[in-house]
Amino acid sequence: MNTAVNLNVVHESEAQRQHARVKIPGKIRYILRNERMEQALIDVSAGGFAFNAGNIQISVGDHCRGRMQFHVDSLTLGLDVEFQVRAFDPRSGRVGCQFHNLKPRDIATLRYLISAHLSGELVSTGDLLNTLQRENFTRARKNGLGGNGMGVFGRLKAVSFTLGLFMVGIGAFAYIAKSLYGLYFVTHADSAMVAVPSMQVTMPREGTVQSLVGPDASIEKGAPIASFSATMLEMLKGHLTDEQLSPSNVEELFGKEMKGTLTSPCNCKIARQLVADGQFASKGDVIFELVPQDTVATVQARFPFRNIAQAKPGASVSFQVAGEDEVRHGKILSSSLHDGDMSANIRATIQPDEPLPSSLAGQPVEVSIDRGPSLGWLIDRPLAAGL
Repeated sequence: MNTAVNLNVVHESEAQRQHARVKIPGKIRYILRNERMEQALIDVSAGGFAFNAGNIQISVGDHCRGRMQFHVDSLTLGLDVEFQVRAFDPRSGRVGCQFHNLKPRDIATLRYLISAHLSGELVSTGDLLNTLQRENFTRARKNGLGGNGMGVFGRLKAVSFTLGLFMVGIGAFAYIAKSLYGLYFVTHADSAMVAVPSMQVTMPREGTVQSLVGPDASIEKGAPIASFSATMLEMLKGHLTDEQLSPSNVEELFGKEMKGTLTSPCNCKIARQLVADGQFASKGDVIFELVPQDTVATVQARFPFRNIAQAKPGASVSFQVAGEDEVRHGKILSSSLHDGDMSANIRATIQPDEPLPSSLAGQPVEVSIDRGPSLGWLIDRPLAAGL
């Protein structure tokens, strides 16, 4: 058996006509060299037509415009066409023409006439109108199969655009998921601040104050922190009889001063000086606020009463001190109603996992309790196994 490939085999579409010729009665009116011509049609196809030119001088390659006319139901159907002469037989006078720039409606009309003629059906005006009203064409594909019509830059642009849309979608989904998580699984405190236990040094007598230490200084217990000056009259007030309160004695006692010293009650650090140097202070006024050096700063937070189940002792919290970028963690030591009032909010004391500087005393804090699903077991289990 001979299996050799015959290289001379030609595809059928390359050897045969692409459009069938049919002999439909009709005529063509056209203008050639500024003269109006009218000839009967020999045959018509979807790609062109033929007519007999007779004695008219016509050449291959001539471009003409005309009107092709057919008779349908005692009506004349006209199609405006542009055509080019592709073949001319001088002996028989036969002229073969090819359509140019044929409109979609004209193509649909020709196809209907040819199909009806080949099938032997009667051409009616109603069928023709129905053919023209429907959609007879589909849009051409932009690219071939496999995207061979798109260049490297076009593919890169398409991939970048698709990736950008994908990233925007991922970002929007993450934002919505985070918002929903914060709405249903995170409890926020109404207000919070860094609290440090402090001691106060008050003025023992009326007089002026002069500090002996600088701001934020650390002092030991019993060390002098300030001196004060008071009049002798102030010192002896309440100890003088009416006879001793004569105008001369009062003037003399008022002109004499007595100096004293204020000492630290503990190993402390100066937190604030409430009376400036040289200013007058009354008896009992707070001069200094001291923070014990061995004290531990805590966070006092206030939660709504409806969050009592979340703000319970032992609950883990996250907080951020104003002015810091670091998020700290801690646990609730105790919780109680503020001032013992049943209509008040819950006041919780939070113990930080890492010590807070006492210099942060009074700073506002943002506190939140995350009660969502925890993935800590993914880390705790390997650590327990010694991995």
